[in-house]
Parts: sequence; structure tokens; C-alpha cells
Amino acid sequence: MKILLIGASGTIGKAVAAELGARHDIITAGRSSGDVQIDICDLASIRAAYEKVGALDAVVSTAGKVHFGDFAEMDDEKYRIGINDKLMGQVNLVLIGRDYVTDRASFTLTTGILTKDPIRYGSSASMVNGAVEAFVRAAAIEMPAGLRINAVSPGVIAEAMEGYGPFFRGHDPVPAAKAALGYAKSVEGLQTGQIFELF
Repeated sequence: MKILLIGASGTIGKAVAAELGARHDIITAGRSSGDVQIDICDLASIRAAYEKVGALDAVVSTAGKVHFGDFAEMDDEKYRIGINDKLMGQVNLVLIGRDYVTDRASFTLTTGILTKDPIRYGSSASMVNGAVEAFVRAAAIEMPAGLRINAVSPGVIAEAMEGYGPFFRGHDPVPAAKAALGYAKSVEGLQTGQIFELF
């Protein structure tokens, strides 16, 4: 398969590239690195990237940022970071990508454990992850041409615990290579409208 992997330079992205790259043709993409550059907050950038790479059998997004902050200090601007980036950025990868993928292609988006297990400073991440998961379930029932869509919801990644550990006390970290298996299941399987949880 020809797979576009957005967020390929990140911790999860690298693990997904290693997992799927053993069997498929991976085109890496990122805001400032990879085979093709893409800013998921910019519709023109998304379209230009799809135009450059041509027809695809799968699109995988491990990209998307949110603002972590004390709820008492959160405001519209801080919430919109996650809404514009991790939520609508991933949604627009699907909306625009429908025109650039083969029949029966798949889209795989990324959410996270904070959907179900919120932490202090993580209200934006929880909100955005929940919205992405609802979008995946709803879009799956209307996808044309046999297209599939799923999301992977990993726990805190073991390789990121040095930075995130203080916020995830009591959580059992997930190695990036284990999280990558959820993306393989989504891309290489037949299910759609699923949230593959790797906690």
C-alpha cells in the first residue's frame, strides 16, 4: 500500500513508520520535515500535499497539538489551539483526502487516553480527543466508495514520560511500538468507525 503518514517525525510517528514501513510504501509528512511538508491547520497546505503525492491507499495522522493549562486560566484562544489543530486539522485531512485516495482506502486519526481518563491541565486535550472520536464514529457510516476511518487512542507513551510523567502519575506507560500496532490494525484490517485503545 501507498501510505501518507502525517506527523512522521514524532515519537508515535516514528514507531508507526517502522511498523508499517516493513510492508508498505510510506510517504512521510510534517510541518517542516518529511518527504512532503504539510500544515494541517492550513487547507491549502493539505490540498497541496495531497496533489504532490498522488493517489493513496491509506492516510495516517499522528499529528495535532493542544494547549495544556490550568482550567482557571483557559480561555477561548487557548481552546482554539486544539480545535484548529488536532481536531479540525485531522478532520480536514479526511474531508480533503476523500478526493485523493483509492476506493476502499482508510484514514486513521489519533486521539488519546485523556478522552476517558482526564488529568489536571488536560481539559482541552480531553475535549478535542472526544470530538475526534465522535467524528470518526459518525463519518464511518457515511464514507463513500468503501472508504474506512478509525482512530487510535494510546495511553501516555513510555518514551515521552520524561516530559509528561509528572502529569500522568499512576498511568501505565505504553511503548510507542505497542501503540503503532493500533495503526497497523486500522490500516491493514477491515474495521471502520472504531477507536483502537492501547492503554
